[in-house]
Amino acid sequence: MSSLGKLVKQATRIQRQMEAVQEQLANLTVEASSGGGVVKAVAKCNGTLLSIKIDPQVINPSEPQLLEDLVLAAVNAVLEKASEVSKAEMAKVTGGLPFPGLM
Repeated sequence: MSSLGKLVKQATRIQRQMEAVQEQLANLTVEASSGGGVVKAVAKCNGTLLSIKIDPQVINPSEPQLLEDLVLAAVNAVLEKASEVSKAEMAKVTGGLPFPGLM
């Protein structure tokens, strides 16, 4: 088999592996919280935010900025975790080589 043929075969194999990992990531979840756990966010490792839970005791109508900041911090943290897991799983397939279009 020619070098080009081997390269195409290897690229096809890597593509199938990457697709399988992406399917797994779509089912894998991570969680993060802020404010000592008063706001919790859950996301899939494909970047989809699943839920946000807020402890009712932290809801204060006179201080909406505090709650907004806590939600933002939890969401940013969970999306960062999801991205880290995704990159780590993809690196197992790609050997750490960057591929355009991946998280």
